[in-house]
Amino acid sequence: MKIVRAETPLRHYHFDSESLGFVDSLFLKGRERRSNFNRRMFDEDFARIINYTGRRGGILFDISSNDEKLTDRLLSGIETRYGSRPVDEVVRELVREIAESLVRSGAAYYFLKDGAERDDIHITPFSPNGVARLFGMYIQWVPKRTERHWDRDDEVIPRELRILNSAKVMRFVMPKAIKRMLSSQNRTLAVIDEHQFRMTDFHAQATHENPNPTNHFDFSVWRNTQERALYRSTRAIGWNGRKYDSSKRSDFFDCHRLIRFRRNQIALRDGILNQLSAELARIGRVYNSEFAVKISGTNDLPSAAHLNELEARLIREEAGFTEIIDYCFQR
Repeated sequence: MKIVRAETPLRHYHFDSESLGFVDSLFLKGRERRSNFNRRMFDEDFARIINYTGRRGGILFDISSNDEKLTDRLLSGIETRYGSRPVDEVVRELVREIAESLVRSGAAYYFLKDGAERDDIHITPFSPNGVARLFGMYIQWVPKRTERHWDRDDEVIPRELRILNSAKVMRFVMPKAIKRMLSSQNRTLAVIDEHQFRMTDFHAQATHENPNPTNHFDFSVWRNTQERALYRSTRAIGWNGRKYDSSKRSDFFDCHRLIRFRRNQIALRDGILNQLSAELARIGRVYNSEFAVKISGTNDLPSAAHLNELEARLIREEAGFTEIIDYCFQR
């Protein structure tokens, strides 16, 4: 194993899961969840924290700083999935990417790298898998891997423990309150996903003497039990499992769930914006020791205060279902 003080982390690398040793498993999480039907749907829905449906222009984020030139340099240096865009679009895309990583992995990491030009700055994401913080230092554990080359033999590279420059690492974590809710919920979702399609195990087996056996298993009870477990596990977060046509639920029930779900999404969004402000200010002090920046949402984004007001009006039967659905889905 090599221990290196790395200038930059490895952004992309491939390794064989079957060749991982015990020490590797301490740093690296499983690459795929074995059965993840509901969990995958939830991750996609919850990470969609900024809704663009029905939006009619306007600025989504307010950015205040004591060094606007440095702020522009940092934000323009952020590499997002869709390339360079106006600052407001860059922040929106960055928040979305961070949310996806947090919901999927529980953390998100970015690295600041100076370009060849004097004012050139690059802030690039890298995988949280194998990254840990020890004694104030960030390390990246890279397992043994094989690099394939078209013009020469494949190269086997030994394990690496890369010590990163902590001053240039941006780290984002899931807010604690949401993390606790997701931890409890996702344990139940994992059990539901594991047994979701096991109903076929209860079919009576045909035999030569009885080719059409009577099946006394009540599959409606099986489905109702799974649905009840899904709703109970997602009560705190408010997710409805993409079930929109059940006659067992009232509009009142659905609206309460929708408000709770959007309120938790707003908590995640604001948590990301607070962390983004702190992390940009910290890495910006590499260039300006007094640097400070604050990024917050504008009134064009939905607010928890307005959701609380809608919920109170719904309880008093003063808010209609259409008003609540429009606010939650069109903002």
